[in-house]
Amino acid sequence: MTTSTSGNPDSPILVTGATGKQGGATARRLLAAGRAVRALVRDPSAPAAAALEAAGAQLVRGDFDDPASLQPALDGAVAVFAIPPSAFGPAGPDTNLEVARGRALIDAAATTGIQQVVLSTVASASTALPGSAGKALIEQYLRDRIALPTVLRPVRFMTNYLGVGRIAIDGIANGVHRHLFPPHEPMQIIALEDIAEFAALAFADPPRFAGRTLELAGDQPTPVEAAAAISEATGVPIRYEQLTDDEAAAIGPEVADTRKRWQAGHRWHADIEALRVIHPGLRTLNDWLTESGAAAIRGHLTP
Repeated sequence: MTTSTSGNPDSPILVTGATGKQGGATARRLLAAGRAVRALVRDPSAPAAAALEAAGAQLVRGDFDDPASLQPALDGAVAVFAIPPSAFGPAGPDTNLEVARGRALIDAAATTGIQQVVLSTVASASTALPGSAGKALIEQYLRDRIALPTVLRPVRFMTNYLGVGRIAIDGIANGVHRHLFPPHEPMQIIALEDIAEFAALAFADPPRFAGRTLELAGDQPTPVEAAAAISEATGVPIRYEQLTDDEAAAIGPEVADTRKRWQAGHRWHADIEALRVIHPGLRTLNDWLTESGAAAIRGHLTP
């Protein structure tokens, strides 16, 4: 067993999901801060993996569905940024497989002697949302097995306006952004870079963030306000339309259930002002649009 001491900047932080959104942002943020990063990847030859290696990350092959591959990837690491891959079957989320993946990583970290794991899951609401059951079980397992656990629960990503996702909603097509949210009620959102910032803060000061669960959001415009901000920033007229019950049901039962819960008032509840005390540079939607979002959206707009 290799016992790691959290906070040692010379030992690598293992980043899972490193070729994805949150993992990639976190790997880049840690590298920018001079931290050694080891990226867990299934295919080191993939373009996203190659880009991380070019940026300075050490690539290590591993797969959540092959638990034997995880412990060697963790050997010598000081901490872990964890995003267990979600699992979906014909009926929707596969909770058992998702939990098995999360527990496999946590078990490997504990066996290796790693004391700090920063786990990113999903924002909570006043009632459990579809797909959240497995994440709650993984969070509890983390607290039971790891000495210095931190849980990040981000809300909807600002990059979702680019429209790349598992479910055929979000994005902007023909000048319209369509989603489940009521048009004139606040909708919390977060920049990927800010999720990475909170992870970096936790790795920089493990005792301060040990045992903490942070609901993460950076802004809360209404969907109509967000569409207006995007229109102004991109120079392209955008409007918002809310999906009807029938349209949500046609996409799938998970989406229909989420729409009903949202209509009933079950919303995310991140305390943005408290988060800004921890991270004063927390981005608003306008900040993100100015920094990179407007250009990215223009590049993804469909005629």
